[in-house]
Amino acid sequence: MSPDTAASAGPVVLLDGASMWFRSFFGLPSSIKAPDGRQVNAVRGFLDAVATVITRERPSRLVVCRDDDWRPQWRVDLIPSYKAHRVEEENPGPEPDVEEVPDELTPQVDMIMELLDAFGIPTAGAPECEADDVLGTLATREERDAVVVVSGDRDLLQLVRDDPVSVRVLYLGKGLAKAIKWGPEEVAETYGVPVDRAGPAYVELALLRGDPSDGLPGVPGIGEKSAATLLAQHGSLEAIMAAAGDPGASMSKSWRAKLLAAHEYIDAAAPVVRVKTDAEIDWSTPSDELPLAAKHPRRVAELAGEYGVTSSLQRLEKALQALSSNP
Repeated sequence: MSPDTAASAGPVVLLDGASMWFRSFFGLPSSIKAPDGRQVNAVRGFLDAVATVITRERPSRLVVCRDDDWRPQWRVDLIPSYKAHRVEEENPGPEPDVEEVPDELTPQVDMIMELLDAFGIPTAGAPECEADDVLGTLATREERDAVVVVSGDRDLLQLVRDDPVSVRVLYLGKGLAKAIKWGPEEVAETYGVPVDRAGPAYVELALLRGDPSDGLPGVPGIGEKSAATLLAQHGSLEAIMAAAGDPGASMSKSWRAKLLAAHEYIDAAAPVVRVKTDAEIDWSTPSDELPLAAKHPRRVAELAGEYGVTSSLQRLEKALQALSSNP
């Protein structure tokens, strides 16, 4: 291992890039500008957040996961309403399926990717896959080190597990300063799902209750509490549907009717709600080891001055240096 990479004792940190820079864009004032007047609030907020996560988690490896396809067609084919409300209603360009991203954010994402490339911090995406699928694949494949997934997306709670390695989700729903790390016990306690399969049970609960933010209607008449009760009673979605189809099973006529009426939706939604764990990962670097020094320091300095984010990059460099000085 190179002396310019982190020691192997720390966890693997997987960052949900889009989730983090969206939160930075909307959480910091638009008055934060580069010397040439371009808005850079998302750039500065993202870099500061990465520095904070590195200081908090002390990772040996770190990957910024990309949203290479925010609304994969294969998911839309299964559930046409999937993220449909996020699509621009009027888009004069050749691509009719374009997410509404603020005009001031798009160029900042390019700036962030430039800075990550100059620093040598790994990014990863996958064709026809969302960042969630990249996070799911990398977390599921890991068999050596503990994994910390950093995101403001509750859907990723489905990844929590204890074996063969610990996978925890640092959930940013209330901001990084108040972020809570979720594991199987926290998911089970909060959502009332079985602790021994908390991750898979959470995604089944999400499927049943629906998720308006993703355009997933859920099963009509079954909300979060009902879904949790069904999972507590039967253990899994497969067992729930088996009971619904068995007249001798102990299930109310009301729930039975609702579930059987929605069986086509349930079958279609399952692969939409579950993140992929076998995505073909496209890496920006040959290794996911976290560099302790910039790969191209001159380029980093040039970009820092151009974008007016020198102080944020200094905080990132300080966080990385602390890893090597305090192993």
